[in-house]
Amino acid sequence: MTNPAHRSYPPETVPAVLVLGDGSVYPGFGFGATGKNLGEAVFTTAMTGYQETMTDPSYHRQIVVTAAPHIGNTGWNDEDDESHDGRIWVAGLVVRDLAHRVSNWRATSSLPEAMKQQGVIGISGIDTRTLVRRLRNHGSVKAGIFSGELAQRPHDELIAEVREQEDMAGADLAGEVSVDKAYTVPAVGATRYRIVAFDMGIKTATPRNFARRGIETVVVPAGTSFAEVEKLQPDGVFISNGPGDPATADDMVATLREILAAKIPFFGICFGNQLLGRALGLQTYKMKFGHRGINVPVLHHESGKIDITSQNHGFALAAPGNTETLPADCQETDRAFSTDFGPALITHTCLNDGTVEGVALRSGLAYSVQYHPESAAGPHDAHPLFDQFLALLEQHSQERKA
Repeated sequence: MTNPAHRSYPPETVPAVLVLGDGSVYPGFGFGATGKNLGEAVFTTAMTGYQETMTDPSYHRQIVVTAAPHIGNTGWNDEDDESHDGRIWVAGLVVRDLAHRVSNWRATSSLPEAMKQQGVIGISGIDTRTLVRRLRNHGSVKAGIFSGELAQRPHDELIAEVREQEDMAGADLAGEVSVDKAYTVPAVGATRYRIVAFDMGIKTATPRNFARRGIETVVVPAGTSFAEVEKLQPDGVFISNGPGDPATADDMVATLREILAAKIPFFGICFGNQLLGRALGLQTYKMKFGHRGINVPVLHHESGKIDITSQNHGFALAAPGNTETLPADCQETDRAFSTDFGPALITHTCLNDGTVEGVALRSGLAYSVQYHPESAAGPHDAHPLFDQFLALLEQHSQERKA
């Protein structure tokens, strides 16, 4: 049998169309499965890591347009999936040029083969430069990929079908990607601490980062009650990334408020950042086109340090006063606000557009960021955030013993 790392395959000739809810239609060639997939069209600026992107549960119900033109050359492997069960979560994939040869020693199959196996539809031959600029200028939009015989249907019918799908705003999706039963990721070496991690769409790299620091992670389903968390006697609590509108997560916000009231150390990323902000009294909103990529610059206001970060979110926290952005030179008074759990502060903002990228209690007992410090895929600039949580667990443990 030919090693997949050296196998070529012919270009796809299956007709396909990408249809946007604004009425525009982009013809191309289908790959992966054949049929139709509906979702919200978004774009990612990442040039690498398409397997990690496609298996990230945060991309549930999203058709991902790749700004990088050449996709598929590294194939698909058994090591880089970020979903717990290896599932591809994107609703569809839109590329300019699909590689016709797999060229990576770790590859076990090609990108089209993996997508076909899981029923995910892709379309190639699209002028993604034009499409990305359209999404950037006009915002993310409802979309659908239709391939094979379905691509031959009248465009008016396809546009109507795309427009009839559910809006992303108001969508409660965390329960659709979360695990049904709790599972444990053991620490590497001796167990120093145990934390509870709410799976809102958690990536497998996150518990691995905790494990390397001697932290055992009990991953629990979204919606787990505070009483159930207490039974596990955790040293800390974590809330992961995930899809959907944070404004729908009232029960999770209520649970998080109980966690904060109990003074349990807390760390959140992405969806977890939005939930911490809501628990502290801030509002959320749907962004025009969101942040999706692995090269987003974020300023930490307390240290002045700039991290290049991995991001995937279409919703964000509003700043105090319900403004959507803050200038890079904003003063501490612009970032400070009062909460039921003590003074809090906006800690990070995005240097591209001024959106809120982090929030924390001044006590240090709870903090969160909007980006993905597990760097799968992406740069390692934000890895110290895991060390910060370990230091918080150590400090809290010592204070309890005192």
